[in-house]
Amino acid sequence: MSQPVPPQSSARDSTARATGAGRAQLSARQLWEEAWQVAQMREGRFTTLSDTPLKPLYLPADAPVEYERDLGYPGQFPYTRGVHPTMYRGRLWTMRQFAGFGTAAQTNQRFKYLLEHGQTGLSVAFDFPTLMGYDSDHEYARGEVGQVGVAISSLEDMQTLMDGIPMAEVSTSMTINGPAPILLAFYIACGERAGVDPAQLRGTVQNDILKEYQAQHAWLVDVEPALRMITDVMSHCAVKVPQWNTISISGYHIREAGSTAAQELAFTLANGMEYVRRGVAAGMSVDEFAPRLSFFFDSHLDFFEEIAKFRAARRIWARKMRNEFGAKNPRSWMLRFHTQTAGVSLTAQQPENNIVRTAVEALAAVLGGTQSLHTNSMDETLALPTEKSVKIALRTQQLLAEEHEVAHVADPLGGSYFVEAETNRLEADAERYFLEIERRGGVVPCIKAGYIQREIHRSAVAYQQAVEEGRKKVVGVNAYVEDLHAKPEIELLRIDPSVEAEQCERLARLRARRDAKKAKAALDAIRDAAKGNPNESGNNLLERFVAAAHADCTLGEIADVLRAEFGHYKEPKIL
Repeated sequence: MSQPVPPQSSARDSTARATGAGRAQLSARQLWEEAWQVAQMREGRFTTLSDTPLKPLYLPADAPVEYERDLGYPGQFPYTRGVHPTMYRGRLWTMRQFAGFGTAAQTNQRFKYLLEHGQTGLSVAFDFPTLMGYDSDHEYARGEVGQVGVAISSLEDMQTLMDGIPMAEVSTSMTINGPAPILLAFYIACGERAGVDPAQLRGTVQNDILKEYQAQHAWLVDVEPALRMITDVMSHCAVKVPQWNTISISGYHIREAGSTAAQELAFTLANGMEYVRRGVAAGMSVDEFAPRLSFFFDSHLDFFEEIAKFRAARRIWARKMRNEFGAKNPRSWMLRFHTQTAGVSLTAQQPENNIVRTAVEALAAVLGGTQSLHTNSMDETLALPTEKSVKIALRTQQLLAEEHEVAHVADPLGGSYFVEAETNRLEADAERYFLEIERRGGVVPCIKAGYIQREIHRSAVAYQQAVEEGRKKVVGVNAYVEDLHAKPEIELLRIDPSVEAEQCERLARLRARRDAKKAKAALDAIRDAAKGNPNESGNNLLERFVAAAHADCTLGEIADVLRAEFGHYKEPKIL
C-alpha cells in the first residue's frame, strides 16, 4: 500500500512557485505540501495496527465534529469525553490485577499480597476445568488443575479464596463465562456465610457467553439456554444484588483472537445490544438492568487507535441506548469499562520489553477514560506471573497515577484532529458492521452461521502474515532479534503437580461429610427450574444455584444438570 500523498497543486501554482513573487503568495499549507513532496521518506507502510492507511497530517477538515452533539462534556451525553464529570480528579481508576493459580489458599495469599501493595480491587483468574464447568477430580481436568488459574469446585473453595478479605468493602471481578452464574452463586453464598448481605456485594462477573461462541470457546450449554441463564442473573441481581455488574461484555477476547479494533468495537457493542434485547424480552424494563451492564476492552499496541476506540465506544453506546432502546436513566446510557493490556502483544523473546509495551498500552487506557485497569506482567507468555513481575505491573499503574500527571485532565487528547478523525472512523466502521449483522438476522444467527468467527479469523491471519513478511515489526521477533533459542533470564512460577491431588482430596472429603439428601434435592430443584418457564416464580436459576451452593453441591454437579437439560453447543465450520 503506497504512502498517502497530500493534494496535488495546480499547474498554475507550480509555475508560480518558480518565481520569488509566486512563492511569497503561497499559503503555509502549500509550502508544507511542496516540502513534503520533495522530502526523503523512510521505508514502511504507514497504517494503524488494524491496517487502516493513515494520512501524513490531520487537519480540521479530517475531523468534522459538532461539539455539543459529538463530544459534549465529561459526565454528559454522549459521554465521548468520559462518564464522570470529574474523571480521575474525583477518583482514580480501580487497579485490578488479574490473579489466580493453584489452590484457593495459594490465590488468597496472592490477593492479600496485591492488596498490601496498593491494589484497589480483586480480579479472579480460574483454571481450565473451572472455566469449562468441571470439578477438579473430573477425568477432563487431569493435568490442568490450578495451572492457568485458581481451581474452584465448591462453596468451600470460594470461602477459602476469600478468607480474611472484607467482601463488603472490596470489589471483586470474576473472569468466567459459561459457568459464570454458578460461580456468582458461590460468591453470594460465601458472602452470606460471612454475614455479608448480597446487597452489599460489589463487583463484576464476566458472564458474556456470546463472545465465547465467537472467540474464546469456553461455553457450557447451547446458545439459547445460556442466554436464559444470563437474563436470570440480570433479574435476580437487579433486586437482590443491586451493586453487582451482571455482565462484563467483553471485547478483550475478541481482540485477543485476532480482530481489528473496529471489529472488537462492533462485535462487542452488538453483543451488548443483544443482551439488552433479551432482558427486555424477558419482561424487564431497560432501565431496570442496563445501569449494571459493564464492558471489558483490550488496550493494544496502537496508542492513538485504542484511545479513539474507547471514545467511540462510549458515544455509540449512549446513542443506541437512548435513541434505539428508549432508556431514560442516564446511567443506562453510560458505557463503563474495564481494560486489560494486550496479552497477545507480549513476546516470549526479550520478555523485559513487555514492561514497556504494557506501560504504553496502560497509558492509552487511562487517556481513553477507563474505569478500571489490569496491567499484564512481563512473564505471562512463559508462565503464570511471579510476585516480582506482578508487582512491576501494578507499579506501572501507580506510576501513571502518581508521577506522570496524566490523570489531571479529562480526555486530554479530545480535540486532536487525528484522534477525532479516528474516533469518527471507528464509529462509522462499527455502524457498517451493525447493519451487516442486522441484515444477516442478528447476533445469534451470525454466530450459528460462523459469520463473526470468520471475520475475526481473517483479520488474525492477515496480521500474522504481515508479521511473518516483516510488514509489521515486532521487536525481538522479526526486528532487533537476538538468540531465539536462549532461555529467558527471569524467574518463572511453576505449579506443583501436588495441587491436583490436594484439590481432589478436598472434594472427596466435602462429598463425604455433606448432607447427601439435601444436595440431591438442590440439584433436582435446578433440574425442575431448567425445565420450567423462566418467567414463572421459583424458576430463576441463579436463586436455585445459590441454594445448591449452600447445600455443598459442586460446580461440576450443577453444570452436569444443565448440560443434561439444555444440551451441548455444536460449533459451525468457518473454513
